[in-house]
Amino acid sequence: MENPMQHSQSKLFITNMMESAIRIGLLFILIVWTYDIIKPFVIPVLWGAIIAVALMPLTQKLERALKGRRGLAATILALGSIILLITPFILVSSSIFDGVSHTIAVLQSGEIRIPGPTQKIADIPLIGDKLFDAWALFSTNLEKAVIHFLPQIKSAVGTMAGVLGSGVGTLVMFIVSLAIAGGFMAHAEKSAAAVSTVAVKVVGKHGEEWTTLTAATIRSVLLGVVGVAFIQAILIGSALFTFSIPAAGLFTFIVFILGIAQLPPLLVVLPLIFFVFSTHDSTPATIFTVWVIIAGVSDSFLKPMLMGRGVDVPMPVILIGAIGGMITAGIIGLFLGAVVLAIWYELFITWLKSEDGRDKDALSSDETNSETKPMVSAPAHSGADE
Repeated sequence: MENPMQHSQSKLFITNMMESAIRIGLLFILIVWTYDIIKPFVIPVLWGAIIAVALMPLTQKLERALKGRRGLAATILALGSIILLITPFILVSSSIFDGVSHTIAVLQSGEIRIPGPTQKIADIPLIGDKLFDAWALFSTNLEKAVIHFLPQIKSAVGTMAGVLGSGVGTLVMFIVSLAIAGGFMAHAEKSAAAVSTVAVKVVGKHGEEWTTLTAATIRSVLLGVVGVAFIQAILIGSALFTFSIPAAGLFTFIVFILGIAQLPPLLVVLPLIFFVFSTHDSTPATIFTVWVIIAGVSDSFLKPMLMGRGVDVPMPVILIGAIGGMITAGIIGLFLGAVVLAIWYELFITWLKSEDGRDKDALSSDETNSETKPMVSAPAHSGADE
């Protein structure tokens, strides 16, 4: 039979267990509600932190030029970045709007004249014959061609509308992120101290080192991925505008996005080369081809120059992290993936060094013990033979 002491202990255990379960449940509900509340701000705040880390060296230089006015320097950089962000979007949007307006005007006038394809189009390997037939159908019987390709046209228009809508949403998100980045840059010391404190609490004594590594990795990815994509887009875009390629602004933007996604710009450039050869003379077409091909492969020597600067992590590790993060989590994964892989690399190197250190310490300890151990001689036989 259970004695009163055991019954009291059992009742106390059940009471404590129920109270703990209720507290854990309430804490879980609080965490879920809190996440739902802050969820719309997670991505903009992350982007704001990434942009602030990337622009902090410029902020410090501008702060010195403005005689220590950190807030003004951060505001100027944030507003300048917003202007740089909006300007290409306006150019691309106006280019698309002009193209659509011109197409509508031509359709309403009824005077649609599409030049027929040349033999050079038919000579293109693999796709030349089909492209020639489709082009010829559009140039000779536009109504029949539109009816024949109506499903593809609807799909392309729907895709373009979705891309434009997504682009507007992304633009607004980045404007908010730049405003948040301005706040982070204006209070950089306090933000850095808070992040370092949290990192040390979470991961221990290496937290501050990994905070510095995170900042350096973000700057490396910004230069090696986004910077290279921007340079390629400028080089290719200048060629498109120089040779008056239709929708040059849109193609330049696509090249920039492909560069960020680590896809070759030649996916856009090669069809344009065929277009230029079919519409221009051989000499300008050849100049255009050499120009855009050199710009398209420029990342092969720009990335080793720009990526990995200021970071003790090998460039392939950062590049693999950036590409894998991009595939997993989109554009923001470029930075998060590189940071995560860089930290794991540092953890692995630290583990290797600690193992080597322990082996060396053990070896030196054995040598010391062997040197300091007293020599014990064999006992001598006493007494004489009688």
